[in-house]
Amino acid sequence: MLLKFSLSNFFSIKDEITVDFRTENISTKSAKELSDNIFICNGKKYLKTIGIFGPNASGKSSIIKALAFCYQTILYSHLNNNGAVFNFMPFKFDGYHEKSSSFSISFIQNEVEYEYSFSLTREEIVSESLYYYPGKRKAKIFTRNEQVGKRKDEIYSFAEGYLIKPFDVANSTSRNTLFISRASQMDRELAKVIYNFFLKNSFIGVPKISTNYAVSLFKENKQLLLKALQMADSDIVDISVRQEKINVPIPPAYLQIGTAAIPSIPAMQHETIVRFLTVHKKNNSIHFDLFSEESDGTIQIFSLLLVLLDVCKNGKSLIVDEFDQSLHSELAEFIVNMVHASKNAQLLFTSHNTNLIDVKKFRRDQICFTNKKEDASTDFYSLYDFKDFRENMDAEKGYLQGRFDAVPYTTSSIDSIKKLFRE
Repeated sequence: MLLKFSLSNFFSIKDEITVDFRTENISTKSAKELSDNIFICNGKKYLKTIGIFGPNASGKSSIIKALAFCYQTILYSHLNNNGAVFNFMPFKFDGYHEKSSSFSISFIQNEVEYEYSFSLTREEIVSESLYYYPGKRKAKIFTRNEQVGKRKDEIYSFAEGYLIKPFDVANSTSRNTLFISRASQMDRELAKVIYNFFLKNSFIGVPKISTNYAVSLFKENKQLLLKALQMADSDIVDISVRQEKINVPIPPAYLQIGTAAIPSIPAMQHETIVRFLTVHKKNNSIHFDLFSEESDGTIQIFSLLLVLLDVCKNGKSLIVDEFDQSLHSELAEFIVNMVHASKNAQLLFTSHNTNLIDVKKFRRDQICFTNKKEDASTDFYSLYDFKDFRENMDAEKGYLQGRFDAVPYTTSSIDSIKKLFRE
């Protein structure tokens, strides 16, 4: 379960911003009527969903990209070779491209609360730490600071009893590898607990529905998926999955003969593809290929439902950029309501769908905004931060009027556009 995450110096994000699933103290009638939007864990209240709204290029996607980068670095940095460069860009103004970027995630795994942080440049890890909460105060598991010395015993500090032979792992951890990533690959139990949270309990984006993971999810949840599709007003009454081997050409190699490049004789290779076949109410004997014959909206709702059923059933977290792309606004609300109907699933999403900016659907601390500041960096805040906003007001109307500073200001009249063409 995600508790909160903070990040800084990543693309348009300059100073630290924090996305927090812990609830604010809201005791209004409207908030009480949205009791399904929260859940309780260890006596504390947490949000099931957070929506991020704002104009294009304001930094919504940067937040999702930062989380994706964080997860990928944790899961795969042990594969980095010497000289490998991390694939991101720091904030480019005000000298921030010379500073390190930082990430911190608090989460609960196996009923224990952890706080994991690291900072890095494009070339190397600068610092890393892992703490946990045995009670109200956090306790150290390990810290790493590459700037305090050259020897591993200067760089690393380990609390006793948590990791077996931690310096064996440290000695195998290069400057462009996270210790937790290397320790998991070296079969250290606690490191695998942390690693598995990011691998299995929290997802960034919707997995491709052509993967074995998607096939296993479909087989496990087929009947639930069909019922959910029908609740979403689809006329699909059945779906089957088929894995087929096809022959595909290998791109030809070019042979240099004199000054001419002659393509070699093309060869063929076998490739396994996944096909989902749909059946509609009108005729159950006719099958449609999901990828090539269904609408983009149908593909999107199928993909979302496939992973959401796993997320909702098992209390996992899903982070999606523009989750409602190609979806009718009522289908977008249906997806959100699935999470609210779950016991403790979580969904963080970005959207341009202003119908969702509604305090009858979301608490004020669930509605967040991004805006571009004068220094070109991303500003991040929630509707809860506007103390003068009352819940009998129209939040969507206020947003469109620019009250929350997170709507594009454009000169879009016909006369102004005609003038543009004349210039």
